[in-house]
Amino acid sequence: MNLIESFRIAIRALLANKVRSLLTMLGVIIGVSAVILLVAIGAGVQGEVTSTIEGLGSNVLFVFPGVMDQGGGGFGGGGISRPFTMEDVQYLQLRLDNVDAVVPMAQSSGTAKFRSASVHPTIMGTTEQGRLVTSATLGGGRFYNRSEADAAARVAIIGYTVKERLFPNVADPIGQVITIDGQRFTVIGWLEKQGGSLSGDQDNQISVPIGALQRLTASDRIAIMLVKVTSINDVDLVRAQIKRVLAPRFGDQITVFSQDQTLGIFNALLGTLTVMLAGIAGISLLVGGIGIMNIMLVSVSERTREIGIRKAVGARTYDILSQFVIEAVMLSVTGGVVGILFGALGATALSSLVPTSITPWAVGIAFFFSAGVGVFFGVYPAWKASQLDPIVALRYE
Repeated sequence: MNLIESFRIAIRALLANKVRSLLTMLGVIIGVSAVILLVAIGAGVQGEVTSTIEGLGSNVLFVFPGVMDQGGGGFGGGGISRPFTMEDVQYLQLRLDNVDAVVPMAQSSGTAKFRSASVHPTIMGTTEQGRLVTSATLGGGRFYNRSEADAAARVAIIGYTVKERLFPNVADPIGQVITIDGQRFTVIGWLEKQGGSLSGDQDNQISVPIGALQRLTASDRIAIMLVKVTSINDVDLVRAQIKRVLAPRFGDQITVFSQDQTLGIFNALLGTLTVMLAGIAGISLLVGGIGIMNIMLVSVSERTREIGIRKAVGARTYDILSQFVIEAVMLSVTGGVVGILFGALGATALSSLVPTSITPWAVGIAFFFSAGVGVFFGVYPAWKASQLDPIVALRYE
C-alpha cells in the first residue's frame, strides 16, 4: 500500500468520527493560539517601547535615583537612594555644559471628569521643556509655556483616548475645563493617537505642569530626569559630568543610561518575558499532544478487528504504522493551522488595547511544534497497532 492510500484511509477514519477528531484538535488549537497571541503581545510591546525610546533621540540621557542592574534585573547593588526633587533638577541644570534641557518627570494616577463623563488616566508632570524629549505630536492647541510651568498653572494637555472619552461630541476641546481629582484644569492642547505602550494605553494620559501635579498629589518626588545633550558626540562626556555633579548629593547611588543602554535593558526584560509567556502557552500544546495520544490509543482499540483483516490480506507492519502516524499528524497539523488563524485574529482584535506584532518566527515555531506533537505522541499508538497479531486481532470483539 502506497503513501497516498494511507492518507485516504486516514482521512476516512478521521471523518468517520468528526466530533472526536474536533475535540482532539481542540487542545492543539488552544495551545497554538495562545503561543501566537502571547508572543504577538510581547513583540508588540517590545517594538512600541523601542520606537518610543528611539523617538526621543539618541542624544537623550535617562537619569535614575539608585543603582540599576544593566542586565535588566532592576535596582540592585548599592540599593535605592532617595527620589529626585525639583531642587536636584535645578542644581544639575546649573552645573551641566553642552545640554539643551534637563527635564524632570513625575507620574501619578487620577480621575478626570467633564460633565457626566469620566476617565482614569495616568497624570504626567513635567516642565515646559518636556516637549523637547517627547515623541508625541500635538493634534491641536499648544504646550504649556515657562510662565505656566513656573506658576504651577492648572492647564492640561490630554491624550487622544482622554479626548475621545471626555469630549465625544465636542469638535475642539481647547478651552474646556475638566476636573482632575476634584481640581479644575483648563485644556490647552491634545495629542494625536500614539497607541499602546509598556504600561498599556499611552493615549490615556494627561500632561500637566510638574508643580501642579505635585500640589495635586502633595508629593515633591520626581521619578526620572531626562537630559537632552546638544550633540551626540558629547553624550559620554555629559554622562560622566552628571555623575560627578550629583555625587555630593547621592554618592554612587545614581544611574545614567543612554538610549542604547535603556533599549538593551527593556529588550532583555521584554524578551525574557515573551519567552516565558510562550513557554507557558506551550504547556497547553503538550496537553493537546497527550490528548492526541489518548484518542489514538482508543482508536487502535476500536479498530483492532480492522487491523487484523488488513494484516491478513497482506498489509505490512509499515503500512499500519504509517497510517496511524498520518492520522495523528493530520490532527495536530490541522489544529495548528486553525490555531494560527485564531491567534492572528485574536492579536488583531487586541491591537486596539495593547500593541501586538505577529512575528513569522513565532508562527513557524508554533506550526512545526504542533506537527512535532502529532509525530511524537502518535508514534506509540501507531507502533502498538502495527504490532498486533493478525490472528488475535481477527478474534477480537
